[in-house]
Amino acid sequence: MNREESVGRMCFMCIITLPTVPASHSLEVQAKAATSPPSPPPSCSLFLSLFLSLSPLSQTPTMASSSSLSLSQALLTRPTSLPSSTRPSLPSFSTLRATSSTRLSLSLPSASRRRAATVTASASVKTVEKVPADVALIEKSINTIRFLAVDAVEKANSGHPGLPMGCAPMGHVLYDEVMRYNPKNPKWFNRDRFVLSAGHGCMLQYALLHLAGFDSVKEEDLKEFRQWGSRTPGHPENFETLGVEVTTGPLGQGIANAVGLALAEKHLAARFNKPDNEIVDHYTYAILGDGCQMEGIANEACSLAGHWGLGKLIAFYDDNHISIDGNTEIAFTESVDSRFEGLGWHVIWVKNGNTGYDDIRAAIKEAKAVKDKPTLIKVTTTIGYGSPNKANSYSVHGSALGAKEVDATRKNLGWPHEPFHVPEDVKKHWSRHIPEGAALEAEWNAKFAEYEKKYKEEAAELKSIINGELPAGWEKALPTYTPESPADATRNLSQQNLNALVKVLPGLLGGSADLASSNMTLLKSFGDFQKDTPAERNLRFGVREHSMGAICNGIALHSPALIPYCATFFVFTDYMRAAIRLSALSQAGVIYVMTHDSIGLGEDGPTHQPIEHLASFRAMPNILMLRPADGNETAGSYKVAVLNRQRPSILALSRQKLPHLPGTSVEGVEKGGYTVSDNSSGNKPDVILIGTGSELEIAAKAADDLRKEGKAVRVVSLVSWELFDEQSEAYKESVLPAAVSARVSIEAGSTFGWEKIVGPKGKAIGIDRFGASAPAGRIYKEFGITKEAVVAAAKELI
Repeated sequence: MNREESVGRMCFMCIITLPTVPASHSLEVQAKAATSPPSPPPSCSLFLSLFLSLSPLSQTPTMASSSSLSLSQALLTRPTSLPSSTRPSLPSFSTLRATSSTRLSLSLPSASRRRAATVTASASVKTVEKVPADVALIEKSINTIRFLAVDAVEKANSGHPGLPMGCAPMGHVLYDEVMRYNPKNPKWFNRDRFVLSAGHGCMLQYALLHLAGFDSVKEEDLKEFRQWGSRTPGHPENFETLGVEVTTGPLGQGIANAVGLALAEKHLAARFNKPDNEIVDHYTYAILGDGCQMEGIANEACSLAGHWGLGKLIAFYDDNHISIDGNTEIAFTESVDSRFEGLGWHVIWVKNGNTGYDDIRAAIKEAKAVKDKPTLIKVTTTIGYGSPNKANSYSVHGSALGAKEVDATRKNLGWPHEPFHVPEDVKKHWSRHIPEGAALEAEWNAKFAEYEKKYKEEAAELKSIINGELPAGWEKALPTYTPESPADATRNLSQQNLNALVKVLPGLLGGSADLASSNMTLLKSFGDFQKDTPAERNLRFGVREHSMGAICNGIALHSPALIPYCATFFVFTDYMRAAIRLSALSQAGVIYVMTHDSIGLGEDGPTHQPIEHLASFRAMPNILMLRPADGNETAGSYKVAVLNRQRPSILALSRQKLPHLPGTSVEGVEKGGYTVSDNSSGNKPDVILIGTGSELEIAAKAADDLRKEGKAVRVVSLVSWELFDEQSEAYKESVLPAAVSARVSIEAGSTFGWEKIVGPKGKAIGIDRFGASAPAGRIYKEFGITKEAVVAAAKELI
């Protein structure tokens, strides 16, 4: 036995004698035990002193001379040349889960170059079975991640350093050892996906993308964190930073997006994989925190993930017990493990997420072995790990450490480098991901070429989904209608369009929040996507509107020509507004099929009758609010929605039957607003009547009455304000000439915003109070949404 091995074993014997405090003991007892450890035997003290003074640890260039490394860190950092079969097991110390974060100081004899060591008091001591040969480099790499985050937040004087500091080990293992990706082609189809659901900790992901060689996050981008025009915004944004899959920040949304990504993988794998060629084969990883766990959307989405058996979804729960207001014990004391087991997940607990690298690796390996259910890996970490005065506290959650604490953290973790420095050996280590990623993609491309030779039809279909290509002439499948077609509710006409489109659009899939028979969204030629039938295209979301929207965002962002739709009553967009807003922000072309769009739904009353909803979505950027009046406008709305792959569309559809009106068209809908009928000349009507949806019929009838009295009347359908705004000034003038101030609008909703259309001299007929419970015809009459009201208003203006 050589000197190094001998000293190492004796030191480990000393460490293992540290007291174990039973979890049942009070905090006072734990604190007493933690602060009054037995003195190590003289012989062990001697050897420990000798070890610290003579081992190569004292020469390690990545540690400052005044560092305050934990003992487990010091041991893990020590270079070793021992063969794996003879390396000693190292103890690791999990953090105390209670509110106390008492620190244990070990008194060591004086010796040249000795290191002071501190460890966190623990209720248990866990042994790592094996230490990787490159553990020193791994520690340095992890600290690089931590300090890139610390330095960026410090420079910006804004951000959340705590999560990156605590999650750096799991981030390192994922991006450096587990995930398959190509840094030079972040959109490679068969890459593993990663979602940082706890998006406030985005510097973790930016640091990882930077180290892995993504061109989207250079050193200058890190230095511009949270600044105007930077590619490193304050929360991850898929449209700003290549390598970021989805936009996160509002807690819980990301894990729901991850469910959508995993669903897409399972669906495409079931449709296209062959026994001799699994062409779709990738994992979805996510990190979520206590805040995500508290949000209801996370439970909704994870319930569905368990039900669907999404075995390639692996979520890491950053179990650090700290939120903005303090320790989570003030508001969040449930057993997350038990809840997830009840949701049908496989659950693993990594008790030491700070230095238990082998435990993290083992957990991932175990998770991958479970094929029939998603896995939650609860990783207990210390938020702000390494910060001597702010770790394990809310003060490190959402603000910069401050210059003094940054300096103290550098000393504590032995990091003598300047801000944003990446050591050369860390750079060299991570640089392999560029050639490895290229090789992974090349290997998959060769695999796809073989697939294409044997399965031409399937390959062409999959390629169109990957590349965002719509089949030539797909729009010809849209049904057409004439004024002689039977009157019908636009929700029923919507179903006709969906069932026509699914035959020609290989990426169309979707469903309803337990309202398929009322929203009329069932795809009749397909079964239900379920755990054992993932190739089917009807998605049953249950009564989970919020997660439904977020899951569809994940599906839409998985592949360009996956076209998810989801449905509920229009009023219940209130349950899912955050997900819809993120559709718009993320440029996710989800189609929202929203039925029962007004007081026209009748007897269900004001709880179910949307009033302000049209106006609220018209105010939302990058979203199309479409309210079709009949069959042709419904078909036009679907054409627009399918073509807009980078912005979502909402279709507001009626419960009541509506006639097919003369003059409506698909082409008109594409322009947002257009003239349906007009008996004027020279673009000078006496009055312009403007309607949407079910009220376009009322405007048309009012125009007939006015024309009988000799008036020149133009009827305009304004099915989408957003599309109309995008038309040329000349076109808009041809529909709504500025010289004609006599304008009347009618819509069974809030009049808010209509002044933009009718002008200061026009009149807007609508509803600016809640609805009522009664038959639809009676409600329309009582609220003045009638032909007579339009005629009267027009006569006042002419």
